Amino acid sequence: MTRISVYIDGYNLYYSRLKGTPYKWLDIAALFRDRILLPQDPSATVISIKYFTAPVKANYARHAEASSQAQTQYLRAIQSRHPGLVHVINGFHIFGPASLPSYQEGAGPSKDKVSRVWMIEEKQTDVNIALHAYRDAVRGAYDQLVICSNDSDLEPALKMIREDVPDARIGLVMPLRDKDTGDGKVPNKRLTPLAHWVRHHIRDDELAQSQLPQHVTTKKKPASKPLHW
Repeated sequence: MTRISVYIDGYNLYYSRLKGTPYKWLDIAALFRDRILLPQDPSATVISIKYFTAPVKANYARHAEASSQAQTQYLRAIQSRHPGLVHVINGFHIFGPASLPSYQEGAGPSKDKVSRVWMIEEKQTDVNIALHAYRDAVRGAYDQLVICSNDSDLEPALKMIREDVPDARIGLVMPLRDKDTGDGKVPNKRLTPLAHWVRHHIRDDELAQSQLPQHVTTKKKPASKPLHW
């Protein structure tokens, strides 16, 4: 039996793979455990799936309050669908004014031509993933960790896990479309050398086969798929 813990960068998964698709109501356990991990290792036992995100800011989101409510419904659904398996770890967003170089066609950025803008930043997600993955490794919580992210901020954590816990295997699932779609996004070359195996994309058929029921039973009222999803 191979004990596996999965660590998912929720925003990276959403913006790199799910945005603009009909697959946002995603059963992450069905995708990672049943479609990706078990077919390649029938002895795999997924003991934990940690989903890292941050609460949506309604006044910034495309669908305003509906976006915040959609996220709430989704997080309720994935935790209720797989109690004790799926864990949600929240960071937060901050707004702040910033001065950034103005874009001009054919010219590079210049500190002499800047614009004042509002910056929104997601805080703690990367450090939360890194710390949870590393702490679980040194505690011997898993035999293999699987990271779903394409973010180079995780490079130091993966390096340290390989150095300090050499028996732990590392799998990397890139939340990308098939390369044939030509959307321009490519696997992060700083992360791939640190993994024992790499999945370079997630297929549409795998997402389609890994959708939650329209209504998911919870301890309170059901969590329902948002209308605009």
